[in-house]
Amino acid sequence: MALVVICGQPCSGKSTTALCLSEALRESEFKPAVRIIDEASFHLDRNQSYADMPSEKNLRGVLRSEVDRSCSKDSIIIVDSLNNIKGYRYELWCLARASGIRYCVVFCDVEETHCRKWNEDRGEKGEPSYNEKIFNDLVRRFERPDRRNRWDSPLFELWPSKGGVDKSSPAILEAVSYLTKRVDSKTRDVKILQPTIATQTTRSSEANSLYEMDRATQEVINAIVGAQSQALGGPINGISLGGGLPSVDVSRPVGLPELRRLRRTFIKLTGQTSLSGRPPPSDAYSAKRMFVDYLNRELGSS
Repeated sequence: MALVVICGQPCSGKSTTALCLSEALRESEFKPAVRIIDEASFHLDRNQSYADMPSEKNLRGVLRSEVDRSCSKDSIIIVDSLNNIKGYRYELWCLARASGIRYCVVFCDVEETHCRKWNEDRGEKGEPSYNEKIFNDLVRRFERPDRRNRWDSPLFELWPSKGGVDKSSPAILEAVSYLTKRVDSKTRDVKILQPTIATQTTRSSEANSLYEMDRATQEVINAIVGAQSQALGGPINGISLGGGLPSVDVSRPVGLPELRRLRRTFIKLTGQTSLSGRPPPSDAYSAKRMFVDYLNRELGSS
């Protein structure tokens, strides 16, 4: 039904806002299904995630990939993160457009001094907080949303440091009304994004790629398990997959749980399509070759 992007400086009340909005939506007349996607969903440490640009890019890729998988016309997705880069908010807007759903941004507008104080208070209580260096860097690079940009509109603004945030906050109520209002031919104040031919083709291509990758990697796992079973725990010089593919080098017994974990990690990493990232492989051979290379690196370093 909709994608909601929570935006704000570090420690500006975004998570509280996401929870209040979620509760208000569930208590509304339509009682839609609501899901919050945030760093905590993936057990990501905020200081490690923003320690450097590669880590930050990886974080955004993980969140974006999950949003892409979750966007549908059956639920409301709330992205609770900094969402501080306007280019990244544009990416999220494109995902909403490709899904043909509503989109809005909820901005927690809090002065830096209040954010800094709240961050320090969280640290003193032993709660997750940013170290000073990362906090200063994030504050410096924050790009405020502008309602004139289509990826920042409609924009609902909150001021948590002045009046706090709860389910009855005016901006929360306005957002709930926008997200749940019934749309008909006479509705003018609610915009449902329409997918273009280009975005529909891309999503279809990505879906096929993910299907091929899922099937191909499972075949590699089955081949490894089968070869180890025939070896009865003995040494294996190399597991041949045929078809011109490189062999899998296994210098020690590798259990199925470990193989499944490596497979999940590979699919997650390969499926992350960031601003400069490449799409997943679209054929089984390429997917198998990439997975074999990944396994040889991971198993060879253990």
